[in-house]
Parts: sequence; C-alpha cells; structure tokens
Amino acid sequence: MSKIALLFAMLFCVPMVATCSASEQVRKPRVVMQKLQGSPVYIQIFKEERVLELYVKVDNRFRLVNSFPICNFSGGLGPKRRQGDLKSPEGFYTVGAHHLKPDSQYYRAINIGFPNDYDKSQGYSGNYLMIHGECKSIGCYAMTNNYMGEIYRYVEAAFANGQRQVHINIYPFRMTEQNLQRHSSSADINFWRQLKPGYDYFVKHNQPPVVNVSNGRYVLANGQEGSRFNG
Repeated sequence: MSKIALLFAMLFCVPMVATCSASEQVRKPRVVMQKLQGSPVYIQIFKEERVLELYVKVDNRFRLVNSFPICNFSGGLGPKRRQGDLKSPEGFYTVGAHHLKPDSQYYRAINIGFPNDYDKSQGYSGNYLMIHGECKSIGCYAMTNNYMGEIYRYVEAAFANGQRQVHINIYPFRMTEQNLQRHSSSADINFWRQLKPGYDYFVKHNQPPVVNVSNGRYVLANGQEGSRFNG
C-alpha cells in the first residue's frame, strides 16, 4: 500500500479487516489531514442541501475529505443570469491560483470564475462571485471563517504543489432522477438536465468531469461516459 493510500485509510478509518466504530469515525488526526494538503482537490456545491464537499486526490481517485455546511447563499435555486439578480451561480467552473483572494474583506475568498463560457453564451452578466467567509452573501457562497479557512488552505496548497486548475461544480441539488422529477415543473429543468451527466460521471468514476460548451449547452468531453442529456 502506498504512503498516501495508507494516509487515506487512516483518515477515513477504512481498515483491512474491520469496520470503524462511531468514535473512530469522528476522529481525523490533524497530522494526517496536514499531509493530505498539497494533493489535487475538487469541489462540489449543492444548493438545496446547503453543503460544500471538498475532495482530495488519493491514488488517482478523488475522495471526500470533508462536507461543510454553507452558511448563506442568495436567490434560491436556478442559475445566475444578470448582474443584480442576487442569484448564486450554478454550473461547471474552473479556477486558477489567480482566483484566490487571501485579503478579501470577507476573510478569505475564491472567485469561482463567473461568467464561464456557458454563461457568456447565454448573455449572463455579473462578476466577483465568490466562495468566501463571514457568512454574508449577495450572490456568493458564504461560509463561516473557520470552514473557509480550511477550504482555502487545501486549495492554496494544491496550487502551490503544482495543480493548475481546480474544478468547482455547482448543482441546485444532488442530481438524482428522483430529485429532477421532483423539480420537473421548474423553468430551469432543461438547464439542470444538462448538469446531470457531469454529476453522474463523478459518481461513477470519482474523477471530475471535463465539460465543454457546444452550441450554448454543457456537454461532456469526448470519451467520457455519462447519462444522456434530456431536454
């Protein structure tokens, strides 16, 4: 077993011959957490569940490190369309080291890169849409400072260790067929169905999907398997 795999087993308490006790599942040794920092990271956000999930690459698969409750976001479900609509974005975003804002007035911040190519193709407008601290949101995803500090450290360390881009995929809810059916009367249902193949790809492969924009629609890159687009 490689060193990083051993660290992962220690972190998530996945022993070779036994399951974890409840007390063991709670403990996450800080030394192990620190050693995982610097590995490539991936972020998923789910609005309805109000959760940000942070993943770290371990043995070529992205594993969940922590789930953080979102303190605040604005505008409800659905994509951001225009400056001033107070909506928090949804879609597939990619950020680089220059998107980090260590001196943000909201403690720490990561600019998610809105508008992306899809947003631009739709004529959407807005800027400075962030994940940040201070639990205050006008179109951003606001966290407590403690949680934002941990998220920021992982992303910053990944960039410092050579990761060039971090994928931040933002969904209205977990993109199960049941949830899509529950929201089938929404005006945003066709857009949300464009997001589902990317969500499904990660569920199946534990790898962030590579998503392009073609004819004003999100599409998985060639060679990636996902569910078919509907709508």
